[in-house]
Amino acid sequence: MIRISQLKLPAGSGEAGLQAQIRKLLCLKKGTAFTYKIVKKSIDARKKPKIFEVYELSVRLDQAGAGQSDQEEALVRRLNHPRVRMEKEVLFRLPKPGGTPMRTRPVIVGAGPAGLFAAYLLAETGFAPIVVERGRRVEERTRDVERFWETGVLDPCSNVQFGEGGAGTFSDGKLNTAVRDASGRNAYVLETLVRFGAPENIIYENKPHIGTDVLARVVCNMRGYLESKGTDFYFETVMNHVLTEHGRCVGVLCESRGKAVTLETAAVILAPGHSARDTFRMLMQAGLPMEAKSFAVGFRVEHPQAMIDEAMYGSYQGKKLPAAPYKLTANFEGNRGVYSFCMCPGGYVVNASSDAEHTVVNGMSYSGRNGSNANSAIIVTVTPEDFGGGPLAGIAFQERLEHENYRLGLGKIPQQLYGDYVQNVTSSGYGAFASATKGAACFANLRGLLPVPMEQVFMQGMSHFAGIIAKYDRKDAILSGMETRTSSPLRILRDEHCESGIRGIYPCGEGAGYAGGIMSAAMDGLRVANAIIQNYRPAD
Repeated sequence: MIRISQLKLPAGSGEAGLQAQIRKLLCLKKGTAFTYKIVKKSIDARKKPKIFEVYELSVRLDQAGAGQSDQEEALVRRLNHPRVRMEKEVLFRLPKPGGTPMRTRPVIVGAGPAGLFAAYLLAETGFAPIVVERGRRVEERTRDVERFWETGVLDPCSNVQFGEGGAGTFSDGKLNTAVRDASGRNAYVLETLVRFGAPENIIYENKPHIGTDVLARVVCNMRGYLESKGTDFYFETVMNHVLTEHGRCVGVLCESRGKAVTLETAAVILAPGHSARDTFRMLMQAGLPMEAKSFAVGFRVEHPQAMIDEAMYGSYQGKKLPAAPYKLTANFEGNRGVYSFCMCPGGYVVNASSDAEHTVVNGMSYSGRNGSNANSAIIVTVTPEDFGGGPLAGIAFQERLEHENYRLGLGKIPQQLYGDYVQNVTSSGYGAFASATKGAACFANLRGLLPVPMEQVFMQGMSHFAGIIAKYDRKDAILSGMETRTSSPLRILRDEHCESGIRGIYPCGEGAGYAGGIMSAAMDGLRVANAIIQNYRPAD
């Protein structure tokens, strides 16, 4: 198979234009047939308003017989082009089960991306896992979340953080990751999502996303398939205790809708998500080794999407381009970083609270990304040196911020125009554009929430970013407080075989400190499931 990289066309050229460029680059005769697959597609707006689409492609010549590869290799040698080479496709392969029979069923705690993909790999290799999830099915959960946004009445077991699909279900559904992957896990996750209803373009888009509306449907379809393969889901079920004998896990004790449930197992995959604070405290008491780690906190910042489109695309007049995203980062004195996180083009700021008297925000986009505003978290790095005090100190730091944030709005999203934030005064109204939120909002003074050094770095970052995106620090940019759950504030330690100090427990995903988004969590779920499969085989 031939790989073509950096094939550039004017935006909107379409399939016919792409095929013509492939034929031209490979010097193919008019009658030569070929097929191609888009591996990556991105937008190059560096010479705006001229906008280009940039492709990476796999091309196969339609030649019958064993000589096909030889002809492709001969073509590549003859061209001797720096952007044309032969490739060997890397495919993810299901692991072969080990020799030890697993007499009990593996238990997975958490039905987010890590837990679901761990369950998927186990089910595909003949195991029948049990998935324990404190929240509800995604259909019920969606109704609970919408009711919370409408009424402000929080269900602590079914909300933006807890429930089937994990916290990423009510987000932009971003699927990009910086994880280096030589085993094909990345492609396997994307192809699996497509199998269960995601659009095919996520496989090749440079910055793929699903959107919360489509992601919920994918999660539902995936659960149906897993159930058909023998997987059992225990919803509204909280793991309260780990059962051990001689330093090895032998089961978990759960509470399911008011009833105690004991699940005997030789393997527990811990994939609870970054907000399961009661679970972390219980695991700490149970003796699981863990440590504090860095994370980041800050505010959601809104701008008109038209302003971001103008900054990214200029005065482009061709076919409609997708709502423009951006990514911003800076580093200041003391190595304190400030950066954009989970940027949502055409999206909404959402009340993402999960605890009583604690207010948290996040960003969300639907698949169309057609909202009038762009929003992103602008966050400041927090390290264990900032909060100290042991593995759970980061959680305590988050909780203090969230409670103070709650007091400002009494459950509503507290907001402030950026110009008023700088002046340290409460805003009295919006400027040239209004906020787009899911959940009620009110005006408050957000100054003083962040420690002073972080507050100063946040404002430095806003000024710095205005040199990249014009007017980013405009006075009527809308701040929403607070974004505190960017990642887990701790890491549950595991060895090279993904196993904890208590044998038979496998920390996994974002909550355990090994991922930072849907894709990396799903890939870690595959990795941990693979470690179990290589040790065990399904019982006869």
